[in-house]
Amino acid sequence: MKRARWKLREELATHAVLLPLGLLVAFPFFWMFGTSLKTAPESVHFWPWPAVPQWHNYATAWQSAPFGRYLFVTAVSSAAVTAGVVLSALLAGYAFGSLRWRGQPWLFALFVATMMVPFEVILIPNFLTIQRLHWLNTFWALIVPWAANVFSIFLVTQSFRSLPPDFQEAALLDGCGHFTYLWRVAAPLVAPALATSAIFAFLGSWNALLWPLVVTTTTNMRTIEMGLSHFVQAEATNVHLVMAGSMIALLPVLLLFLLLQRKFIEGLAAGVKG
Repeated sequence: MKRARWKLREELATHAVLLPLGLLVAFPFFWMFGTSLKTAPESVHFWPWPAVPQWHNYATAWQSAPFGRYLFVTAVSSAAVTAGVVLSALLAGYAFGSLRWRGQPWLFALFVATMMVPFEVILIPNFLTIQRLHWLNTFWALIVPWAANVFSIFLVTQSFRSLPPDFQEAALLDGCGHFTYLWRVAAPLVAPALATSAIFAFLGSWNALLWPLVVTTTTNMRTIEMGLSHFVQAEATNVHLVMAGSMIALLPVLLLFLLLQRKFIEGLAAGVKG
């Protein structure tokens, strides 16, 4: 009986702390959504919700800039980057986490050390490479340089290392090759880490601004962040339209996170545990 009371008190205390923090984190999004439904005079006031919601603000914002093209370019490049990151993380993670070969620890340590290299250091070499390949203003420039990243490979490697080696030994004894074992047995077991890698890759590509700004110059190759930046400059005095455009850019990634949040948390926990 006492344990049940203590457990109830702990849960109440936890919710008493987390609920205000959750509301504090959610308030900026609620304010942005409410401001997107205001009239122009109301948008200068801090009160988060309008007297009468102006849903047509979204149609006005959509027509004021080619958001459809921005979303198409961003969706295609982000989906391709995500697929590349997941595939490369799966293959490299299996090689580093489940196989044993000469020099593996040293190569993996060197590989992880590249995470310390700032993006600004490789910006110019990457740009010159893209320029010489004649990929400027193409999807290749937005996709290929980011189709693999060290963090995702590290996360998936740690998940592979947490798997019992008996699984691999039993599969190989039954006649499975490495690729058969990888696709049929190992990949489903590290799915949370792959989902986490996919979320990070998608968010990173979707929210990218500096790299698309460097490798694209035409309107029809602008990503949503670039388009939103130009839209903010053009509609700086119309705060309600700016917030509507921001909500258009935010909604896809918000839906993605809500759909995959459980896999996201499981993947991070598996990476830390590994």
